[in-house]
Amino acid sequence: MRLCRSQHKRKNWLFSDSVKGVKASANLYSLIETAKANALEPYAYLRHLFTELPKAQTVEAIEALLPGNLSMDQIRIG
Repeated sequence: MRLCRSQHKRKNWLFSDSVKGVKASANLYSLIETAKANALEPYAYLRHLFTELPKAQTVEAIEALLPGNLSMDQIRIG
């Protein structure tokens, strides 16, 4: 019996070399899925987040960057 090539494919994110890698991946995937759940385009959200996060000085400023606290109008790529 010959298996279809698609049955041999695996998603690289299923495999991590370290616990830190697993945690980092889980955090990133969580942000992406939460952005989707809040009707945000993931790439635009992550770009906004990584641009604005270094400027955040307080916990409140960081929390303001969470997907549930933003709209697509606030994160338009300009």
